[in-house]
Amino acid sequence: MALYTNIGQEARQVLAAQTHIWNHTFNYINSMSLKCAIQLGIPDIIHSHGRAMTLSDLVKSLPINNINGTIHNCIYRLMRILIHAGFFIQTNLVNKEEKAQEEEGGYLLTPTSRLLLKDEPLSLVPFVQVQLDSIMMDPCKYLSVWF
Repeated sequence: MALYTNIGQEARQVLAAQTHIWNHTFNYINSMSLKCAIQLGIPDIIHSHGRAMTLSDLVKSLPINNINGTIHNCIYRLMRILIHAGFFIQTNLVNKEEKAQEEEGGYLLTPTSRLLLKDEPLSLVPFVQVQLDSIMMDPCKYLSVWF
């Protein structure tokens, strides 16, 4: 019995170590998603909307070319990443136009995303833009060459 306990504990440790490495390997996705949201003006668009904003309304408001409606799924995925990272929250809205009262998700700002508004006195947009610019990021790709 003790043998299985040790194997189980070792397996959990290996899984935790793999998870730790995966989190660091893929963490750039959060940073690049944040950069994308700022460049598209998503925090300001949601703020200007004045209430929870549906995905459809958000896509219509974005300064992008929605060829064949393919952007809808991409923006949905981007918003899922940003919600998971704590930059936005999603709430259920009741679609009053539908007799069936179908529920649809709406996006809202968080205290964190309020710091990404252009007119916010404590806005961190310039800082994020500089830190995530290729001029700052590219040298990090070549640290081993530098050494």
